[in-house]
Amino acid sequence: MSKADIGVHGKLYSVACAPGQEGRLAELGARLDRRVDQIAGAVGDVGQARLLLIAALALMDELDAAKSGSGMVALEGRAATALIDAATRIDAIAARLEPDR
Repeated sequence: MSKADIGVHGKLYSVACAPGQEGRLAELGARLDRRVDQIAGAVGDVGQARLLLIAALALMDELDAAKSGSGMVALEGRAATALIDAATRIDAIAARLEPDR
């Protein structure tokens, strides 16, 4: 068993993989890191776990849209991602305004 070290939003994760897959895993990790950083820039400081959850949901939405191949579904997927991003930003603003909530 081999391993790849993946950096996501400033944290390093060691992930086991099949021999020869280290490069592919590192590439996927770099793409995930860019996406997480993009989302973090939009939503602010919401915590690592919530940030990774939002990124996973956005990526699953994009995957679902890509699998369907439908232009309308892809458009709906982008709209859903935008709504998730907006809701998360609103939640982050509310948390800053009402820290006890």
